[in-house]
Amino acid sequence: MIGATKRWFRRNRKSLAIGAGVVGVGYLAGQYVLSKISEARERMSSDRIAKENLRRRFEQNQADCTFTVLALLPTATENIIEALPVEDLTSELQKKRAERLAKLSGSDVLGSEPSSSTAPSVTDEDGRSLSSFQADSYVHASQMAGSVTDTDTQRPARSKTELWNEVKISSITRAIILIYSLSLLTLLTRIQLNLLGRRNYLSSVVSLASPSNDVSTIRLEDNDDEFSQAFGNDFETNRRYLTFSWWLLHRGWKGLMEKVRTAVEEVFGSLNPREDITLVRLSSLILDVRKRVEGATEEDRRLTNWLQYLLPSKEDEDVVLKESGVLNPDTPSSPQTTASLRQLLDETSDLIESPSFSRILTSLNNEGFANLIEQKCATAVFKAQTIPEPATATALSSAATIVPSPAPPKAKLATVLALITREAHVIGNGTNSPNEYLAAMEQNVRELEAFAAVVYSSNFELGLLHSEDTSTVPNTDASSNPLRPTDANENLHATSAEDERDNTHGVYSAFERVWGKAVGSSDSSGAA
Repeated sequence: MIGATKRWFRRNRKSLAIGAGVVGVGYLAGQYVLSKISEARERMSSDRIAKENLRRRFEQNQADCTFTVLALLPTATENIIEALPVEDLTSELQKKRAERLAKLSGSDVLGSEPSSSTAPSVTDEDGRSLSSFQADSYVHASQMAGSVTDTDTQRPARSKTELWNEVKISSITRAIILIYSLSLLTLLTRIQLNLLGRRNYLSSVVSLASPSNDVSTIRLEDNDDEFSQAFGNDFETNRRYLTFSWWLLHRGWKGLMEKVRTAVEEVFGSLNPREDITLVRLSSLILDVRKRVEGATEEDRRLTNWLQYLLPSKEDEDVVLKESGVLNPDTPSSPQTTASLRQLLDETSDLIESPSFSRILTSLNNEGFANLIEQKCATAVFKAQTIPEPATATALSSAATIVPSPAPPKAKLATVLALITREAHVIGNGTNSPNEYLAAMEQNVRELEAFAAVVYSSNFELGLLHSEDTSTVPNTDASSNPLRPTDANENLHATSAEDERDNTHGVYSAFERVWGKAVGSSDSSGAA
């Protein structure tokens, strides 16, 4: 039996060897396929986790932007209201009216019967106009104590006509400058927090991707570690960079206010507060003011210098840091902090000077003025109905939405000024309730989120290359690179190597190309 078995194996040893080889190869091939499937599954799982992580980080960053704007807005509002105290002017007008009524009453006591019969007709119109300001009005805290007395002692006596003209110019200027300040603060905050959010994302991912020398040691996140320093994401750099919003809140708005006030005087200067005005004419006048401030054409708006209102010149940068209390003369800045801050400020300047910034700012302003003129004034003053369309009569690039009427309703300009005066406090509200103007801007301007996504996800590869100069980053293959943006919109990822080699246009050129992809993707998703 044993011998027969040996002879059988000897006769079939070649076939058995071939069969064993086939089985072995099949087993190895199966194991290889299973390992590849498992590797692909793990890669898909890690990509999904990375995509969800990036999405959550981005959404949280945008929520932080909204909260930051609401926290900073009251500072700008306080400064603007103090510079344009419409309530003080109204109190002065009320005082003059009270003195005039007292004189008429005194003449009535002396026996001038005709005077008493004519007094109501003389004062009714002024009374109704002033009551419009007084009803539901807001008085700033800084104007509560002796506003009329301060006005009397600091300013020369002015006539009623001069006071009404000042009320007209100041109330319109104040509302317009508050809308501009809200739009500019919204965009500046988006740029700042998304630039820092991008750096924080890069540093955290690189830190996780780099193995620790001591695997048994538990590492807590440290914002001042070597990876954060490599990306310029240290605490001191971030603190100084965010401080530069101080310029808009305390200095920048002043230059913009002078420009707005000049435009308002040119457009509204000849109007009498007592005359009637239609909603269409009011929209046209506001649009005329905007054209003088922002620019009448697309090219003019692109060339408007908004940077001077948002960031100081290089000579004034130390002034901002000192005035805000961030720069300590006794503690010199490290070269790393100075270089990182310079890089952040330069990139911010490039973004502000880009045509995309101008386009989005125009859209934000459109929403702000639409809410003021075509919503509040139309319903509260003119009792008109509006078509629920995103276009607005005060928009620089859209048609009017007011329903045409054979007899458009009219209202006294003084009544419109009263509403605008009250709305100024609503525009600058950042504490009591949600700011409806900010909510309208964020909800209706879809390009704002696309802009933030471009800022958040641009130059990822550039940041990686910068980090490789100071640290070793493993596994930088394009197919498994942890720094590769993996958010839902693949078109919002980092700029290409060709963009980064473009020394002529730099970040500006790279940003514009990525922006084109973002807008195209946004339009296609909206059409779907």
